[in-house]
Amino acid sequence: MYRDGVIVPQIPQNAVAVADHYDELDPVYRRVWGEHVHHGLWETGRETPAEAVEALVDTVGQRLHLRPGEACVDIGCGYGATARQLATRYGVRVTGFTLSAGQARHAAAHPTPGVEIHHRDWFANELADASADAAWAIESSEHMADKPAFFAEAHRVLSPGGRLVVCAWLAEPNASDWTVRHLLEPICREGRLPSMGLREEYEAMARAAGFAVIGYEDVSQLVARTWTICARRLLKALVLDREARRLALRGRHRVFAVTVPRLILAYRTGAMRYGIFTLSKAGEDPPPQ
Repeated sequence: MYRDGVIVPQIPQNAVAVADHYDELDPVYRRVWGEHVHHGLWETGRETPAEAVEALVDTVGQRLHLRPGEACVDIGCGYGATARQLATRYGVRVTGFTLSAGQARHAAAHPTPGVEIHHRDWFANELADASADAAWAIESSEHMADKPAFFAEAHRVLSPGGRLVVCAWLAEPNASDWTVRHLLEPICREGRLPSMGLREEYEAMARAAGFAVIGYEDVSQLVARTWTICARRLLKALVLDREARRLALRGRHRVFAVTVPRLILAYRTGAMRYGIFTLSKAGEDPPPQ
């Protein structure tokens, strides 16, 4: 349903529900998609799924203009794959935060120099003011009920001139009642999203927190293939893996198997968008794009 211009699920979602979702579906997520719990980006269309997920991470790193030795923050780091990739590629130090105990355990089992992963809520990150040079949130802001506070906390943690990149699931402006009822609201409810915002709303919240909006890219068409690949892999897992069948079809999160077709349709109809925001904290001119 709509509330103040954003999509809100009929059943309220919170951090506990998000953590529970990722903890219970942990083996399914890794079986179906791997360590990167985010979309792939097909820039040429010839990338393998593994190359596509890394391409999205590379895009984030390029937008952040990362430099060796910088202190970075991964807000909603999942299994730590993005943090490990950027730390290795750019020589930066990364502190990541995840709500999921399962994800934190997996990250701890794959230590990487310069990467530190915490099982902790972003709103209780314990980082000092102005202690980071760059931060990113890849498909994690959607899981936060208080999005203005998400931006405000990122602004507090970043030093003057610090950069923030946010990759977000976004709703189509003025979505029809059918689209909201059958696609966007169920996607929020089944995916444990407290809300799904609009591009304009994200930019307004970022500016209210003190950020300058440096750039925005709608890459919906470049990431949509993620879900057709997931559908094929999920079907194979359901046929071959008894545990995957139990979790995806009979567990508390059995709606996951229904959500994937909804996402495919949401992208094909334009009901859902995928946006990349590049933001800068005041203090110095941001690097050129």
